[in-house]
Amino acid sequence: MFVESDRQMLSDDALNFIHRIPHKWRDQAPLIYYPPISSPIVSYGVLVIFYSLQPWLCQTKVNCHSENIRMEDVFHGVGSTFAGFSTFLYLLSGVEVLLPCSQPTDSCNGHSYGCNYSTSAFHCLFCQENPNFFIIHQMGSHFIFLFPAETAHELFTKWIELSSGTVFGTTGSFFLVFTGPILIIAFLAIVYLVISDYGEEELQEKRTSKYPGFRLWTFPVLVDGPFGVVSAAEFIGILLFTAFVVWAVYSYTLKNFRLLAEFQLPSKLECCLMLELSGLRFGLIGLFCLAFLFLPIARGSVLLRLVDIPFEHATKYHVWLGHLTMFLFTLHGLLYVIAWAMDGRLVQRILEWKEIGVSNLPGVISLLAGLLMWVTSLSPVRKQYFELFFYTHQLYVVFVVFFALHVGDFIFSMAAGGIFLFVLDRFLRFCQSRRTVDIISATCLPCGTLELVLSKPGNLRYNALSFIFLQVKELSWLQWHPFSVSSSPLDGKYHLSILIKVLGKWTEKLRGNISNFCKEKQQLPFQPHSKITASVEGPYGHESPYHLMYENLVLVAGGIGVSPFLAILSDILHSARENKTCLPRNILLLWAIKKSDELSLLSTVDVQSICPYFFDKLNIEIQIYVTQESEPPLEESNIGKTVNSSVFPALSGRGMSVLVGTGNNIWSGIYVILPILGFVLFMGLLNIYYINPFGINAWWYKGLLFVLCMVASVVIFGGAVVGLWHLWERRISESEEFEGNQIKIGMVKHINGSMEDKESNHKSLASTSTIQYGFRPDFKEIFGSISKRWGHVDVGVIVCGPPTLQASVAKECRSHNIRRRSHHPIFHFNSHSFDL
Repeated sequence: MFVESDRQMLSDDALNFIHRIPHKWRDQAPLIYYPPISSPIVSYGVLVIFYSLQPWLCQTKVNCHSENIRMEDVFHGVGSTFAGFSTFLYLLSGVEVLLPCSQPTDSCNGHSYGCNYSTSAFHCLFCQENPNFFIIHQMGSHFIFLFPAETAHELFTKWIELSSGTVFGTTGSFFLVFTGPILIIAFLAIVYLVISDYGEEELQEKRTSKYPGFRLWTFPVLVDGPFGVVSAAEFIGILLFTAFVVWAVYSYTLKNFRLLAEFQLPSKLECCLMLELSGLRFGLIGLFCLAFLFLPIARGSVLLRLVDIPFEHATKYHVWLGHLTMFLFTLHGLLYVIAWAMDGRLVQRILEWKEIGVSNLPGVISLLAGLLMWVTSLSPVRKQYFELFFYTHQLYVVFVVFFALHVGDFIFSMAAGGIFLFVLDRFLRFCQSRRTVDIISATCLPCGTLELVLSKPGNLRYNALSFIFLQVKELSWLQWHPFSVSSSPLDGKYHLSILIKVLGKWTEKLRGNISNFCKEKQQLPFQPHSKITASVEGPYGHESPYHLMYENLVLVAGGIGVSPFLAILSDILHSARENKTCLPRNILLLWAIKKSDELSLLSTVDVQSICPYFFDKLNIEIQIYVTQESEPPLEESNIGKTVNSSVFPALSGRGMSVLVGTGNNIWSGIYVILPILGFVLFMGLLNIYYINPFGINAWWYKGLLFVLCMVASVVIFGGAVVGLWHLWERRISESEEFEGNQIKIGMVKHINGSMEDKESNHKSLASTSTIQYGFRPDFKEIFGSISKRWGHVDVGVIVCGPPTLQASVAKECRSHNIRRRSHHPIFHFNSHSFDL
C-alpha cells in the first residue's frame, strides 16, 4: 500500500515527468500488487520482468498516489526498453506497480485492480496455476545477458520456464542454473578420481612424447608485475576474465546511457539514476566474481584435484579474484552512497531493512567486513602484520551471512556453489584438526632449522611435493602454519618429516620449547617433562607426483626452499633402488643459501640406506651457492652435525587423521555427495512445510534460511560421513597397530643412534656437490650450459624460493624457450612456492 511517506521519495520534477507520460486504459486482466521498492536490485528485477512479458504487459496499470497513470501501447510504441525503464523509474521512486495475474486467488481480497503484498501477493504471483509463473525468469536471463552467446540466453530462458513451477520455486531454478554446473563437475570429478590412479604406467604415458613441445601451463609469459610469474594458460585466463568484465561494464554503461537518453530528465535526477544504475551493474558483475572466489581456497576440493592444481598454487587465483570482487563491490556501494547523499536520504536508505526486496543495512555490514578483509590482505600489511591479516580474514563468516541477508535466497544461490564446497572443506578440516598427533622426534640443526618427524597412519597417502598445516597448542590455539614435506612417502608408511626455519615469533617459540625439552630430558631423564602438542591439517598438494614426469629435472631452491627437493631426491633414490622405469635420469639441484651452516640440511636425506650406489643409475649434480661468505668456514667438518636431537618415546599411537579431502577417494567422494543431497532435501522440506504454507516472503529471512540449510546439511550429513569414515579408520588402524608400533620403535632407535650416519649422509651428497662462496647463481650461464649438454629434450624446472628467485628463473626459461635452436631443450617452469 502506498503511504504518504513514500511521496517524499519523489522530487517534484520526477513527479511532473511521470504525469507527462501519455497513457491509455486497458483493464482486460486482473492485477496483483508489487510493493513500492526503491531497492535497485529488485527494481532492476522488475525492469527485466516487464522486458520479458511483452505478450502480457501490453496492458499495464500504475497506481501513483490517488491518481492513475496510463502508458499508451508501451511495448508497441516506444518499445520494451522504454517500458522497462519507466517501471524501473516508478519503483525507484516508490510507486506502486500492479502486475497482471490471470488466475486471481483469495489472497487478492476480491480487488480487480490488485492485492496487497501483506496478503501473500507473492503466492499469487508465483503460484503454479499462474501461466506467468516464470515472471522473474528474465532476471536470470539478464544475468546471462552478460555472456555473448544468444543460444545460452535462450536455453536459460527455457530452463527457468520449465523449472520455476517446482516446489523449490525460482530459488531452485537459479541454484540449478548457476550452481548446478559446479556441483555436476564435482560429481564427475569424484567418479574420475575413484576410477583413476596415477601409477607408474600412467606417469610414463603422461611424459612419453616423440618430440619435446611447449605447454601452456609451464610456459611463463609474465615474470614481473603485480601478478608475479604468470604462465601462458593463466595469462589467457586473465585476458578472458578481464575482457568479460570490461565488456560487461561497457555494455551495461552503454545501455544505461541509452535508457536515460529516452527522456528529458532533470540533471540531478538523471545523475542519481545513472549512479544507481551503474552501482547495480557493478554489484551484478561482482556477484559473478564471488561465485568463483571460494573455489581456489577449498584445500581438499575435488575440483582442484581434478585439474591437479594444488592449494598453494590456487591461492593466487583467490587473491586475484578477491581484489577484483572487492573493487567491484566497493564501487557498487560507493555509487549508491553518492546517489543517496545527492538525494538527501543517505541515512534513511542505509538503515533500510525491507521485508520484500533487497535490504540495505545487511549489505553495508557485509561490505564493511569485506573491506576490512581486503585492506589487511594487501601485501605490505599482510607481510608486516600477518596475525592481523589472519584474524580479520575470519570475518568471511560475517561477509557471507550478511550478504545472504542483503540479496535474499535466489540471488545468493547464484554464488552458493563455491561457498558450499568451501564450507564442506572447512568442516572436514575442523574434524581432522581435533586429533593430537605424536611427534616422533625433533632435531635442531646448526642453522637453527628444526626437523620434526610426525606420526601418520599407513593408509594416509601423500607425495614428495605435499605440504601440511601445523598447529602447536602450547604456542597458539588459532595459528596454523604451512610447511612443505621434506620426506618421501617411500621413506616409511607411518611417518613424515617437515623442516621448519626460524623466521618469526611462532617458530622462535617452537625452537625454544624443543630446546627446553631436550635440556630437561638430559638433566632429569626419569622425571615427567613438558609436552609439545601438535595438530595437523593435510597433507595437501598435487594429485600426481609431476616431478616424475620429466626425465630431465632442474631444481632451484632458495634457503629453506630446499625442503621439498630433499623429498624429491629421496623419492627418486627410492625409485632407483626399486628399478622403476618412470623417474628422472638427469637431476640438477641449484641451491642458494646465505650461510654455510645451512648445508646441514643435506644430512636429512639418508643416502646410504636408500640407494648407496645411485651413481650407476642416476646423474645427480648439486650446485650450492653460499652468498654471504667469501670462503669456507674453518670448522667445516662440523657442518653436518646437529645441535640438539630429541626423541619422544611416549608414543600414544595417535597419528595424523585420514579425514582429509585428498585422502581416500571413495570416502571423500561420499562426503561431498551426501551433504549436497542433504541440502536439496532440507530445502525441499523447508519449502513444503514452512515457506509455502506460511507465506514466507521476506527476502532477508529466506536468505538466512538458505544459509542455515547449507550449514545444517554439512554438519548433519557431512558429520555422519565423518563419523563412519573415522570408524573405518580405527578398524584399519587396529589391524596395522602392531606393525606400526614395531616400525616406530625401530625408527626411534634409528633416530637415537649415533650421529655418524647423518655425517656420512652429508658427505655422500657433498660428493656430488660443488660449493661456490660469495657468488649467486648465474641462471643465464647455467641454462645455456644445460642446453648444450642435454640436447633436444623436455626439461622440468621446479622453483621453491622467494618471488625474486622465481622471477629470475622464469625469465631465463622464457628467454631460452623463445630464442632456442632446434637442438636445444624446452624448459617447463613450475613453482612450488606460495605466499599466504
